[in-house]
Amino acid sequence: MPMRLSGLMSGMDTESIITQLVEARKVKVDGTKKAQTKLKWTQEAWKTLNGKILKLYNGTLSNLRFESSYMKKTTKVSNSNVVSVVTGDGAMNSVQSLKVKKMAQSGYLTGGQLGDGKQGYTTDTRLSALGIDLSAKSTIKVSVGGEEKEVEISGATTIGQLVDSFRQAGINASFDATNQRFYLAAKDTGTANDFSISAGDGTGLQMLQSLGLDYVDEGVKAAYQSVIDSRDDMLQGRLDSKLSELSSERKRLQNLLDGKLNQLQKDFGQEFADAGIDIYGGDMDAIKAKVQELYESDSEKYAALEDWGGSWDNLSGRIANIDKQLKPGADGKPETDAEGNYILADSVKESITSEVDAMVAQFQSALDGADHAGARKNAATDAVIELNGVEYTGSRNTFEINGLTLTVNATTADNETVTLSTQDDTAGIYDMIKNFFKEYNELINEMDKLYNADSAREYEPLTDEEKEAMSEDEVKEWETKIKDSLLRRDSTLGTVSTAIKQLMMSGVSVNGKQMYLSDFGIETLSYFTAAENEKNAYHIDGDKDDTNTSGNADKLQAMIANDPQTVMDFFVGLSRNLYSELTNRMARTEYSSAYTIYEDVRMKSEYDDYTSKIKEQEKKLADYEDKWYKKFADMETAMAKMQKSASAVTALLGG
Repeated sequence: MPMRLSGLMSGMDTESIITQLVEARKVKVDGTKKAQTKLKWTQEAWKTLNGKILKLYNGTLSNLRFESSYMKKTTKVSNSNVVSVVTGDGAMNSVQSLKVKKMAQSGYLTGGQLGDGKQGYTTDTRLSALGIDLSAKSTIKVSVGGEEKEVEISGATTIGQLVDSFRQAGINASFDATNQRFYLAAKDTGTANDFSISAGDGTGLQMLQSLGLDYVDEGVKAAYQSVIDSRDDMLQGRLDSKLSELSSERKRLQNLLDGKLNQLQKDFGQEFADAGIDIYGGDMDAIKAKVQELYESDSEKYAALEDWGGSWDNLSGRIANIDKQLKPGADGKPETDAEGNYILADSVKESITSEVDAMVAQFQSALDGADHAGARKNAATDAVIELNGVEYTGSRNTFEINGLTLTVNATTADNETVTLSTQDDTAGIYDMIKNFFKEYNELINEMDKLYNADSAREYEPLTDEEKEAMSEDEVKEWETKIKDSLLRRDSTLGTVSTAIKQLMMSGVSVNGKQMYLSDFGIETLSYFTAAENEKNAYHIDGDKDDTNTSGNADKLQAMIANDPQTVMDFFVGLSRNLYSELTNRMARTEYSSAYTIYEDVRMKSEYDDYTSKIKEQEKKLADYEDKWYKKFADMETAMAKMQKSASAVTALLGG
């Protein structure tokens, strides 16, 4: 805002004069702002009411129009400690007998205590601290529900990493640092979801023993017995693998030796020919002596021969070591079979056989052992129930049978039978209808309250200046009076409210007979009995929660019990009529959005128009103010010139 200096020459309070002139024009701007504020409050009032209508529309009213909502069943249980029952709509009215023979459980392994339980192992502890060699590596097999996965561990693996590996393999796992034990469990109940942990070799078995996870159940027995039974195949496999390894390495080393001779022939064949030495003649001592001689005669020229002899001896030595593990022939070279394959030396065969037999003995010992490091495995079990003499088995403790969902919580005692009595849920149907009228009454009472609100014609939204002159409580009270009256005598509200009331009173045709809510003991109170703005609310005779009608005979409850079909037909028809009425009135139009009972689109447009109008009015007001400041500024300038001229004349006259 520019700095304005006024009244210096005239002595007039031009600021005050202009403020008063502008204030008169500002009333128009304030009026538009108040109208916009009032419109905004009206939008909010309608939005709140529309939300309540939608709640009824999408909730209890929507449910009441479907026959399936009235087909409610309930099941009474003679011993709820044994079983809980959820009754589906398709359940039959019946009395059934139940026995729970076995509960479904998940497999659970409690590991043996590590050490004496005082070592203080944590999830950061390496397995080497438990006696597992730091360089040792093996694979533990985890079988879950018949699917096998492998967990690789070593002495460098931490307890925490091992726990994570078990979890990734499909079982729940944890390490309890307080009790110094591992705990493993299947993720689901039932034998089909049980798990087992077994070793694939002797090292793995030793690791399980060190971890307190060495146990034997049927699954482990089968795995370990398979290892024992496959002794011969395992031995042959290791022998074949060892022979293949030695043969492959010997061939590789021999190729390197042959390559060195070929390179020597290529690079220095002439020198050896001049010396009368046949490189391929086999006299290695003569070859190495000539190599040494050449290198010493001219090391730069024969630099490639510097380590030739040592390299040759190294390769030859490695081949000799391999040959020691192969069966020697009459000529001292490894013997081959008819197909040209090498044969393992007897000492190697005996060593491998001894290793395999030692591992087999380990697994046999594990099968025969009794303690297994204190580990205990509880096998998973299936749930077994007997309903009406027919046995059902499941992996979980929940059974879905003919519309009933049975969740068993305990086994029945010997000779105990639990009785399940399924019948129509009259209380559920009654509560559904009662809840509908509770919501309906809240809505219709709210609509009447808004429509019949006291007039607040003398009240308008406050400007900021007006609020400053009042206390917070006074401002709140003032605005509340306006907000409470915003929908007073609103035509849209009146039309919707009247349509709903008339529809509720018009009744429904049931089997050719026109029936009304009063036929079911549901009526409004008399005009003089009902509270203000509650004259259109309905009350159910015999409703224990309604002090007005609780003493009357409960006609609705009796009809639900004795003639449920009529009750269903009437309320399905009534709710469908009301639902259809609201659907039509909440349809999208040029002035309203879908699912909106009021003209929200039109109101938004009006609100935006107010915003533009206020902006335009404020600009005109600012221009009007600037115009007056300019006029007074021009007056001050003229007076200053006049005074200056007068002073000059006075000076000329000698004044």
